[in-house]
Amino acid sequence: MSLAPSAKGTVKFGDYKTWYRVTGDPGCGKPVLVVVHGGPGSTHDYLLRMSELADRGWPVVHYDQLGNGGSTHLPGKGPDFWTPELFEAELTNLVRQLGIDGNYVPFGQSWGGLLVAMHAAKRPTGLKGLVIANAPASYPLWLQEMKVLRDQLPPGVDEALRRHEAEGTTDSIDYYNTMQAFYERHVCRLKPQPRDLQASFYEIYNDPTVYFTMNGPSEFHVIGTLKDWGVIDVLPRITVPTLIISGRHDEATPATVQPFQDLIPDARWEIFEESSHVPHLEEPELFDDVMHTYLSSL
Repeated sequence: MSLAPSAKGTVKFGDYKTWYRVTGDPGCGKPVLVVVHGGPGSTHDYLLRMSELADRGWPVVHYDQLGNGGSTHLPGKGPDFWTPELFEAELTNLVRQLGIDGNYVPFGQSWGGLLVAMHAAKRPTGLKGLVIANAPASYPLWLQEMKVLRDQLPPGVDEALRRHEAEGTTDSIDYYNTMQAFYERHVCRLKPQPRDLQASFYEIYNDPTVYFTMNGPSEFHVIGTLKDWGVIDVLPRITVPTLIISGRHDEATPATVQPFQDLIPDARWEIFEESSHVPHLEEPELFDDVMHTYLSSL
């Protein structure tokens, strides 16, 4: 865990509250790294070790997106409420409320990668850079590649998964146990899973409102409101230097990431050979070096 001092709190977001944690000194003059987690409907926990970048002098902000973790939970809200626009507005509000909107770099992981691309395309004045990690450029691309990855699972696994999906029993323990074959290949290849990652999974389990509404019952069975959404059309509007990150065994396959490389004018793509979906946990030392080099280049 980071040796740099940290502070926690909440900021108002309309009638709601967004929980945040700041590690390091946001007033040090260096751009503040704002860590935007995946899901949607996960929490900051699985990205917590990124606070160690503060030991290299980079201030780091974590937060829990609305609906999960330390932020306001709204289990009664329906699909019309949970939109990408809501979460982009929350991110914009957070950086303003924290007073870092003049000098910051969003780091978006998985779903967070699409969210920060959407944010960067609006060209906020204080945006200094952008990191898109383990994210697809669109969910139609993601679903196309999920079929490829599912077809490569051990014999019988995908058939069992599809049986549950067809019968509407994706909440069963058998579906959960069966889907681990996919998660162990393409989400996190470490055994046992790191505690921070487990903590975020527990948070989704405790309140799956956002995840089930926008995504669906699993990473590879996206039937929620995001299934037809993406950010490909706005990528040419991103003008800041952009670092793209993915893992060689990532569920975000090269085909899903390629549009970021092709359409963002100033983009560099780093592939972590020993990682799947969470290189910051699977190859932490290399990850930190890559991030430090990129941030220093700004």
